Amino acid sequence: MSDLMDTVLIERTRALIPEENVEQKRMFGSTCFMVNGNMLVCASKRGLMARVGKDQEAEALARPHASPCEPAGRPMPGFIRVEPEGIESDTDLKGWVDLARNYVCALPPKETKPKKARTGRTAR
Repeated sequence: MSDLMDTVLIERTRALIPEENVEQKRMFGSTCFMVNGNMLVCASKRGLMARVGKDQEAEALARPHASPCEPAGRPMPGFIRVEPEGIESDTDLKGWVDLARNYVCALPPKETKPKKARTGRTAR
């Protein structure tokens, strides 16, 4: 998927997520959408990473083009990787966003942590 397609996927994904309590953030080398501080989905040229929770994981893995999310070779329970072919249509993308929202919107909001001040190196 090209950078243009990456941008289009981000825009398509953003259009499916209500404005309320949503934050868009760069994480995992892609664009993540957070709801109440909890990760919902990440959109990138590699496809989509959806947080569906452990209870919906088997159902999600039964869908076409879905696989367990295993960055750095370690499994992330409750997270699903969807190949770009699995989100080509708006209906397919909406299905993944809705599945993730069912789980993430039931989670308690995360408390925002104050940002730590960066300390610069002192000149020698």
